[in-house]
Amino acid sequence: MAKRDYYEILGLSRNASEAEIKKAYRRMAMKYHPDRNPNDKAAEDKFKEAKQAYDVLTDPRKRAAYDQFGHAGVDPSAGAGGAGGFRAGPSFSDIFDDVFGDIFGGARGGGGSRAGRGSDLRYDLSLSLEDAVQGTTVKVRLPTLVQCTTCGGDGAKPGTRPTPCSTCAGRGQVRMQQGFFSIQQTCPACHGEGSVVSTPCDTCHGRGRVQEHKTLSVKIPPGVDNGDRIRLSGEGEAGVHGGPAGDLYVQIRIEPHPIFTRQGSDLLCEVPIGFAAAALGGELEVPTLEGQVKLKIPAETQTGRVFRLRGKGVRSVHGGGTGDLMCRVTVETPVNLNHRQKELLRELDQSVGQNSHEHSPKAKSWLNGVKKFFEDMKF
Repeated sequence: MAKRDYYEILGLSRNASEAEIKKAYRRMAMKYHPDRNPNDKAAEDKFKEAKQAYDVLTDPRKRAAYDQFGHAGVDPSAGAGGAGGFRAGPSFSDIFDDVFGDIFGGARGGGGSRAGRGSDLRYDLSLSLEDAVQGTTVKVRLPTLVQCTTCGGDGAKPGTRPTPCSTCAGRGQVRMQQGFFSIQQTCPACHGEGSVVSTPCDTCHGRGRVQEHKTLSVKIPPGVDNGDRIRLSGEGEAGVHGGPAGDLYVQIRIEPHPIFTRQGSDLLCEVPIGFAAAALGGELEVPTLEGQVKLKIPAETQTGRVFRLRGKGVRSVHGGGTGDLMCRVTVETPVNLNHRQKELLRELDQSVGQNSHEHSPKAKSWLNGVKKFFEDMKF
């Protein structure tokens, strides 16, 4: 067979990716395979040529040597174009293992594996606002599957071992022929494990895992919030037959707080003040997560006014600066007044009422709006 350039054979440029090489080879394999071209020597030669090019260009070391030294840099017998008849080379099923294995679940080189990764677990953890903001360490207890210590996780009774599956010869998959195509499927006898347990372990009954409760210490970083998730690698369910364990995801839920509401990095709280303090101004103490601080209330403060205490919020676990504490003032109406207190309020109301437009600007604006509304309704 003439030594043509491997890139030219597959119709590719020299910087083609592995995916492009596979695609080009698949196209030529489907076109020139001898099963589709019986008694066609030219098609058989082209198929051998394409297979040899594919073997070299999909091997990083061989491709590097070929790119530098050409055919002299690679072993001519490495591909399917070596000595001997075509039937001694790869079958069309081998092509599917090589090129289409990722589609049909096959693995190059065959051989099933009993090991499998364990499932991930989720644990919902409720925290107080203080613990979420400051960080803490909590112990959680959860049910999970752990590796059986009696059999070491292989599911076989001590002194025995799993035996290769007779249906799939230990591959974990069986091949089904559907016309021209050969498709691999999970072995129905061993369910893809490649082996069977003839004498199951008395403790785990052949499963290799047992149900237990385990207690873990979970470190909660400062600043976590509702919906945040902490991943504990390898703390999920044990792997199947010695496979790697899954992960544990701790889902954070912040309990309602009697004083504060969190919004991102800021904290919000309602601050009730008396009628006199709102009118005359004053100073009062308000709570923060770090203790009490003094808040100055200016005279003539109205309900709904918000005062910002900078740096008294939360430093988020996701980064950024510390938020603020937003204090929303609510003017509280006096209750349970005695006779004398009521008389004083009546006197105040009569005094204020004489110049109501000066002392109640919002009320005056509202009344003007109501008056205009009814006037506009008249025809």
